[in-house]
Amino acid sequence: MFILYLALWVVLNGRITPEILIIGAFLAAAASALTARLRGRTLQEEKQLLKRLPLLICYAGVLAAEIVKASFAVMHMIWNRREMPDPVIVEFRSGLQGSWRNVLLANSITLTPGTYTVFQEGDRLVVHSLCPAYAEGIADCVFVRMLRRIH
Repeated sequence: MFILYLALWVVLNGRITPEILIIGAFLAAAASALTARLRGRTLQEEKQLLKRLPLLICYAGVLAAEIVKASFAVMHMIWNRREMPDPVIVEFRSGLQGSWRNVLLANSITLTPGTYTVFQEGDRLVVHSLCPAYAEGIADCVFVRMLRRIH
């Protein structure tokens, strides 16, 4: 949280100077300590979050790339009149532990054009897809594989 608060401080100031960084570091430390205390988190849990940050940033990049790829696939379907949607509903279990991983997976699927999550409970997801090809291998898609690596 410290890094996020410090980054927010720098963005809101609009420039980087030694004074802004020093003041921001004190304010970010105080805000992150207060946030951790209010949420009941220990310093160890905050360190674990910091260790996950590179993987989560990588996940965001992969999500953006998948959104772009799916956008082109859906645009191709729209422009190509010979290719008609053949909607399917797929149910699968992600096998992911922890509710935040499954919620992140459900939201990632919904953000990707051509698919959306109809229902999510635990690791059980029901996904609507514009065509069967979009739903192929969804139980072991790149999102699931990456979320398995994030501990």
